[in-house]
Amino acid sequence: MTENGSRHGTDNGAKSGTDNGSKSGRKQDEPPGPLRGLLRVPPGEKIDLSSYDARAATGGPDDKAAGLAATAATGERLAGLQERLYAASAAGDRRRLLLVLQGMDTSGKGGTVKHVIGSLNPAGCRIRAFKAPTPEEQDHPFLWRIMRELPRSGEIGIFDRSHYEDVLIARVRDLVPRERIRRRYDQINRFERSLVEDDITVVKVFLHISYEEQRERLLARLDNPEKHWKFNEGDIEERVLWPAYQKAYELALRRCSTAAAPWYVVPADRKWYRNWAVSRLLLEHLEALDPQYPKGDFDVAECRKRLVEGA
Repeated sequence: MTENGSRHGTDNGAKSGTDNGSKSGRKQDEPPGPLRGLLRVPPGEKIDLSSYDARAATGGPDDKAAGLAATAATGERLAGLQERLYAASAAGDRRRLLLVLQGMDTSGKGGTVKHVIGSLNPAGCRIRAFKAPTPEEQDHPFLWRIMRELPRSGEIGIFDRSHYEDVLIARVRDLVPRERIRRRYDQINRFERSLVEDDITVVKVFLHISYEEQRERLLARLDNPEKHWKFNEGDIEERVLWPAYQKAYELALRRCSTAAAPWYVVPADRKWYRNWAVSRLLLEHLEALDPQYPKGDFDVAECRKRLVEGA
């Protein structure tokens, strides 16, 4: 078994396994263990995404029904931990969490936000989808717009796309010189290390979808008039660049998976598994933080007595 536990695919990540959720990468009688260890990209390891099965259900429930139930149960636990994190900030706890979602078009970044983050209290979340930079953003260093959207104390931040666009599409489309892109990997690593040192837990998730699954999801959008708003003819043009994007992601995963802020590769062909895996990763990180409700700085008995006696 490899540490990532999901490397049994074909060159285009074609589907394998059955709908009951094959556990590529671990034996059926083997305890799954923390999902972080199964999906983490070890620092500096060379990545070949074609060897990762995008349809795997690594460490997950046995089938879709079990996965949906497990995700719902995890959502309840996440909500409790989020409340504790938010409450702890009232007593000066500066800790927060940042979830970075990256992936090819249709990999499910928006769906993950809807199904995983939907169980949380919006008041404690800061969600930002990064599109093409505005003229104002282009007048600043590429990390400028990212810094402005970081979660505040007690919050969970969610980035739908992120600063990694500046080493992904920028590389594939040759938007900036390659030498500048090479420097950006180190800039990103320094930036993320500074976030961790400033009490931000960084959870970076690459939603790994296969070439054929993307085709099916794009066709489904065309076949449903209510989904036409999500379709863009440019999506077809981008598919021509699939190999270049895979290479760009492989470089970003290898260069920017660090001990402080590792990358996690989540197989995303099965939507139910994708949602379960991301919710589980969040749960493991929040449980490691173990935020606590702050203690009151008042006399509980005295306050209760005053209320009972008619105050």
